[in-house]
Amino acid sequence: MSHAVLLLAHGTPDVLGEMAEYLSKVTGGRPMPEEVIEELKHRYAQIGLKETPGSEPPPLTKWTLAQGRALEAALDGQRVYIAMRNWSPYIADVVEQMRADGVTSIRAICLAPQNSRTSVGLYRRALIAAATGMEVDFVAGWAENPFLIQAFAEKLLPVWSSANADLGRKAPVLFTAHSVPCRTIMTGEASIAGARPGTPMQDTPDPYPVEAKRTAALVAEQLAPAGLAETDWYFAFQSQGVSGGPWIGPTVEDTLKALKQEGHLGVVLQPVGFVCDHVEVLYDIDIAFKQSAAELGLKLWRAESLNDSPTLTRALAEIVRAASTTESAEAAPAKVG
Repeated sequence: MSHAVLLLAHGTPDVLGEMAEYLSKVTGGRPMPEEVIEELKHRYAQIGLKETPGSEPPPLTKWTLAQGRALEAALDGQRVYIAMRNWSPYIADVVEQMRADGVTSIRAICLAPQNSRTSVGLYRRALIAAATGMEVDFVAGWAENPFLIQAFAEKLLPVWSSANADLGRKAPVLFTAHSVPCRTIMTGEASIAGARPGTPMQDTPDPYPVEAKRTAALVAEQLAPAGLAETDWYFAFQSQGVSGGPWIGPTVEDTLKALKQEGHLGVVLQPVGFVCDHVEVLYDIDIAFKQSAAELGLKLWRAESLNDSPTLTRALAEIVRAASTTESAEAAPAKVG
């Protein structure tokens, strides 16, 4: 039996002209208003996406490929593949390549650490549909992995220390994760988006908000020896959809206003729902939130993204090895879920 690792990411267009097609993949074919398409083209242009291919891929693709190479090296040559849900290389195409390469067993890790049945669940359904006849071990969430927590803490500590020195006092830390529509985390609603007709509804709330806040709490604990107290950090959901409908909060914008009203002079922001740079980091935080903060009279610092963090590689390698150990010890068929 030939085993291989598959890292799964969201995907991103390579050029601005692909935006409408890309968004149709994200929404499952639901048409988007032209003004939404143009707004997102503007945002992607602000972070460097061009009308023609550049000398290197967009940040999400660049860093995901780098993470795959680093993991493959850490696994002493075990093959690591990369696939995207909403753009090339598509999950179905990569699975076919794996099949052609003789792979019969896939250990899949979604590069979104916190599990959500409506986002991570779509990755799993796409993979299972493509991997007929292959064994699949799908890692649905790894929000509390110790090396993931350490990786975030390593990026947060230096910028928090620098902000404290700049302000002459402790700066609050604002952790964030990507918002999702309210309906998708409610009891019973989480299995609707992207599910086939007749799919049973879940009878428990989606775990995503709890897992996102748990990651933040664990990262904050890592900085406790440096002086970060429980009252020094906050959590908000960012990047609410531009197409309408209620999304979970609190929003970053509202939280920044509250911090200003409490008398704070600045804030350090760390997105713990993402493992690399992409538009929600490079535009939403570095451009939009910094502007919102400046208008309020707040300084805003951001912890660097994990990107090619060796500690992130250790987290991913540990997940792969732990699954291999369990598989060997139990001599059981690979699981899905």
